[in-house]
Amino acid sequence: MKKRFGISIAALCAAALLIASSAPIFSAAAATEYSSPSVILIEAGTGSVLYEKNAAEHRPIASMVKIMTLLLTFENIEEGHLNESEAITVSENAASMGGSQAFLDAHSEYVVSDLIRSVVVASANDSCVALAEKISGSVDGFVKDMNNRAQELNMCDTNFVNCTGLPAPNQYSCAKDAAIMFSELIRHEKFFDYSKEWMFDFHHPSGRDTVLTNTNKMIRSYEGCDGGKTGFTNEAMYCLSATAKRGDMRLIGVITGAETSKVRNAEMAKLFDYGFAGWSVRQVIFKGVELDTQLEVEKSREGSAGVAPARNGYMLTERGSDKEVEYLYEFYDVELPLPAGSKIGKITASADGEVVAESDLITKTDLNEKTYLDILKNLLDNM
Repeated sequence: MKKRFGISIAALCAAALLIASSAPIFSAAAATEYSSPSVILIEAGTGSVLYEKNAAEHRPIASMVKIMTLLLTFENIEEGHLNESEAITVSENAASMGGSQAFLDAHSEYVVSDLIRSVVVASANDSCVALAEKISGSVDGFVKDMNNRAQELNMCDTNFVNCTGLPAPNQYSCAKDAAIMFSELIRHEKFFDYSKEWMFDFHHPSGRDTVLTNTNKMIRSYEGCDGGKTGFTNEAMYCLSATAKRGDMRLIGVITGAETSKVRNAEMAKLFDYGFAGWSVRQVIFKGVELDTQLEVEKSREGSAGVAPARNGYMLTERGSDKEVEYLYEFYDVELPLPAGSKIGKITASADGEVVAESDLITKTDLNEKTYLDILKNLLDNM
């Protein structure tokens, strides 16, 4: 697994840091009461906390631990250390896992994509261990990577002991940290290729099939819900991290410790209803759209270059409000030559004196240093 050293957490997941540090902006009087002991609702694009209840309380989260297992798996695929189409041999240790499983055959080869599918859809413990052993060489090594990644994501109230969420001493997390790691997971669009699937036949090399059904029933019962990760043990009770999108707004909700799966799903629906009814998202920074302001560089052959934001930016507002947005541009000192796409500044969008979105500014065209011939030509043109 590729290690990360000296990487800015803010650069990796600005939204995750907002979740970790920002106070909830909900109106307590308007929020619905929840019986589940720990709850959080965030808007995914900005990381703003819309509602929370005991969100930092240490609790077992059962199979929601697999969110981190999946996150590391998708990151290893994107980094080129793992291929979805490659086959891996399942160990006896992986095949022996109890609880929810895909019933893997020891010493048989399974395709990585099928193992991921069984984890996302059916929370398969055996597939989790098979992936962990492939990625890090051992479950212990993988758990160490899980905890390192949790530290990078500023998940201060989490400690992983295994990769499945099966009961283990000193394994705990909280709703806030689950929201952080789930926010990071859904940045990987591949996750949604699996999370929307309701049921499939898992084919084994021996020729037998296992029918696996999605444990997240909300993908069928709630409009816009397209992914989630459930969890249950007698210790953790009923847990769920889920996401739903309507229009430009994506919400992430986490519930831990619910008394029943029915209560868990009903309260997640209430969370989502509260978020969609009370808030909206407005795009205020547009990736790649050239600004009226240009970067002026006198020493360049071209004289100036168009600039554009490097990423989109969004503002969360209460429904019905129409805040005026102001923009501030900041340009850095640059050295020539400067190829198109170079980072040369920053754009900041503010409303009511508060920063709501930021983006790097990049050049749309090249800027090259003047040559003696360019200088001579300019002199002749001015004569």
